[in-house]
Amino acid sequence: MSQQTNDFSKWYIDTIQKADLMDYTPVRGCIAFKPDGYELWEHIQGEMDRRFKETGHRNAYFPMLIPESFFQKEKDHIEGFSPELPWVTEAAGEQLEERLALRPTSETMIGHLYSDWIKSYRDLPLLINQWANVFRWEKKTLPFIRTSEFLWQEGHTAHVDEEDARKETMQMLNIYKEVVEGFLAIPVYDGQKTPSERFAGAVDTYSIEAMMKDGKAVQAGTSHYLGTKFAEAFDIKYLNKENKHVHVHTTSWGTSTRLIGSVIMVHGDEQGLVLPPKIAPTQVVLIPVGPWKKNPAIIEKLDEIFASLKAKGIRVRLDDSDQSPGFKFNEWELKGVPVRIELGPRDLENNQVLLKARDEQDKQTVELGAVVEAIEKELEVMQTRLYDKAKAFRDANSHTHIDSLAQLHEHLATSEQNGTIPGWVLAGWCGDDACESNVKEETKFTTRNIPFNPPTEKHTCINCGKEAQHTVWFGRAY
Repeated sequence: MSQQTNDFSKWYIDTIQKADLMDYTPVRGCIAFKPDGYELWEHIQGEMDRRFKETGHRNAYFPMLIPESFFQKEKDHIEGFSPELPWVTEAAGEQLEERLALRPTSETMIGHLYSDWIKSYRDLPLLINQWANVFRWEKKTLPFIRTSEFLWQEGHTAHVDEEDARKETMQMLNIYKEVVEGFLAIPVYDGQKTPSERFAGAVDTYSIEAMMKDGKAVQAGTSHYLGTKFAEAFDIKYLNKENKHVHVHTTSWGTSTRLIGSVIMVHGDEQGLVLPPKIAPTQVVLIPVGPWKKNPAIIEKLDEIFASLKAKGIRVRLDDSDQSPGFKFNEWELKGVPVRIELGPRDLENNQVLLKARDEQDKQTVELGAVVEAIEKELEVMQTRLYDKAKAFRDANSHTHIDSLAQLHEHLATSEQNGTIPGWVLAGWCGDDACESNVKEETKFTTRNIPFNPPTEKHTCINCGKEAQHTVWFGRAY
């Protein structure tokens, strides 16, 4: 049995360590991002940021320390985050008059400031995003997926009315879906969260959910319609065209470095990391093979290819170190580099190179004159191929035939017996929180979301058998 199937957590930790993406630190649940790990985040950031700006958003920065009294203003919010908050209680050797939380999210601080910044309908919509670090003291941590400190972006917008705010909520969810599917090659189900899974203080929460190779879900992005809850708590009012002071409608939306963990868990294989070309810090590695040191023409030719790729904006490295070719092949495979080019004396004589894609077994022979075009094409094809593979895997493990708790128990028993992953289950839900929590208690399956476009509609509640109000994805999650 493979390590991925047998001990997925161990495979995951081994993979990120061998790829040199992060390191542990003396602070529990806090990791150091090494350059390759951080560059993955920079590429995600770049793609997201471009889309945010195209839709009229601007970046700002808000303080990391939030007064305790701010949290008391929105009771659902404080109840939702209270167990996870780290507090600063003294500074410069003195007890603080008021405890300061390390931000878990910034709705409260931003709400406080928006009440000053927004005066009139002319100030709306206010569309702001922040790139920052946040803190949530997690009991169980896993690098990139769940850490006590993580990096993210959080958008906070204010609007004249519900219609405009809801439009924003859905627009941002769609941007997340486009980036995660098109850039990270991860298929997602988009939909609405059930009330128990809603963001603390939101009216409605929407999410994109991704399936990892162990069948567990990662909530890859969320977008919240907050109604006037935070506006009322922080007195964010504006003078409308009728000359009346009314509350704004707000939204918030976020994605984090757990997307890096998702990329690793969705695309990685037994050999380790596999990176979609669009996100890879190094997209192509050039490796001289055979007795290349005696033949300067080999490095000259690789330098030429290097310059051509660089000119095309392709992220390329030339490995002319003293290690053996076998060592180099292995090292760059562990780093997940999408394309490897090999050139030795015999290849040079035959006017060719060998091209190896990270996710394919066989090498391709490519004419030297056509190598740049072949690499460009392979990067494009591989990006699509990884998405297609991930989608085929997700679809094969998304089960639509289970309609009762008894059938779900049977499905779980069969999975355990056969050593297969249970995946996700599409089932009906009557809308009662008690039914939802019973499914969780008995199976550890939580509601992922109520998909906008379910593959089929369900008519009976998986728990009580009554008429279903919603068709819901259930699954185990990180």
